[in-house]
Amino acid sequence: MKKIYLILILLISFTLTLAQEAERKSVAVTIYNDNLAVVKDLRSFDITEGRSTIEMTDVAQMLNPATVHIGIDGEVLEQNYRYDLVSFDKILQRYIDREIQLFNEKGEMFEGTLLSSFGGQIVLKKKDGGLMMLPSTEDYRISVTELPEGLKTRPTLIWDILSGKSGKQDVEISYHTGGMRWSAEYVAVLSDDEKSLDLNAWVSIDNQSGATYEDAKLKLVAGDVNRAKPVYVNGAIPKDARTFAMVEDAGFEEQQFFEYHIYNLQRPTTISNREKKQITLFEADKISVNKKYLYSNSYKHGRSSGANGKIAVMLEFNNSKENNLGVPMPKGTVRVNKSDGESIEFIGEDFIDHTPKDEDIELYIGNAFDITAEEKTTDTRKISQKVRETDFEITFKNHKEESVSIEVVRNIGANGKIIRGNIKEEKEDAYTVKFDVNVNADDEFTLKYTVRYTY
Repeated sequence: MKKIYLILILLISFTLTLAQEAERKSVAVTIYNDNLAVVKDLRSFDITEGRSTIEMTDVAQMLNPATVHIGIDGEVLEQNYRYDLVSFDKILQRYIDREIQLFNEKGEMFEGTLLSSFGGQIVLKKKDGGLMMLPSTEDYRISVTELPEGLKTRPTLIWDILSGKSGKQDVEISYHTGGMRWSAEYVAVLSDDEKSLDLNAWVSIDNQSGATYEDAKLKLVAGDVNRAKPVYVNGAIPKDARTFAMVEDAGFEEQQFFEYHIYNLQRPTTISNREKKQITLFEADKISVNKKYLYSNSYKHGRSSGANGKIAVMLEFNNSKENNLGVPMPKGTVRVNKSDGESIEFIGEDFIDHTPKDEDIELYIGNAFDITAEEKTTDTRKISQKVRETDFEITFKNHKEESVSIEVVRNIGANGKIIRGNIKEEKEDAYTVKFDVNVNADDEFTLKYTVRYTY
């Protein structure tokens, strides 16, 4: 497709009439998990005594104007956020009933008054009074004399201020913006004996806010913040806050703050617009894990349900200092790998929620290939008007060369009770029971149990 050109013959005085641009002295960015960032931008303005206008152009396109705060030695009379940005269509719309010039590929010029512009189609009133109608402007360059008033090349914050003195002044502007989020990304390598894993944690930052923050002081907040209420993220950290380095020289320090955790990057970093950046969060080696097989119909294991005869493969570990971990783990994806003897191969991934220290973590890795389950109801009986009994059988087949233990979790409901079975059950809660089923190598075993339902 041929390109459409729009030539702006701008008046030299245009750039001179703009309010002076501010020099950035520092910037701090606090990013939350859920599409929110708080920006604190320190600028140096040359302010004149009396009433004047200052503006800041390189702000986020997804800025929330209601959250803007400016700390200035003076009085703010008015604040405006202008985000009507320059585009081909917007310039032409501003030139309705004004003169424009068109140039075709041969260099021929046509000029007249623009009457209509829509979807690349324009109607032009020529000097002789006739009309020139173009179903497409693809073959033309269009020239106008100036940038229409009100359009901006970048989103701009403008303040009408009243100052009692002239001179340079440091002004801090803070605001909330969308288009920024972060998440934790975990890469785990399972040991050959499948009894431990090494874990690398990364911070993944996605900036789609429409602005770049150079040499920014970066903070990340982990936790579920209620955005319907004010969130005071810029207050002082309590003196008794616990602080420790996530890993030596990793860059982040973690601090407890209110009911959340803040991760402070100990060096400046540039967060470019339309960029995904990854920074090391922490590393931990030799974390003891327990591999288990799970067959479940409980909603608590919905993501690892034993539907269609599939046996889920799980990895469990405790997030404790004694287990070489013991750090707050922000929510994110854990990708697990293992060596096949020649190279590291991917074996599965799962998502974890925000997990405090000393809590257990359970990862669903995938389904076992060599273990199957076949479930059926063998009988049901009506004992009385309010009581019935149902017999269940689940046959597990183990095609592996070693015996396996399968954790079988069954939701029997509030009205159900196990009255007999060939394996003793363990009650997990009012609705759920658990069986530990052992199946020898290259063998099978049938779990049998009867549930009495009372209504």
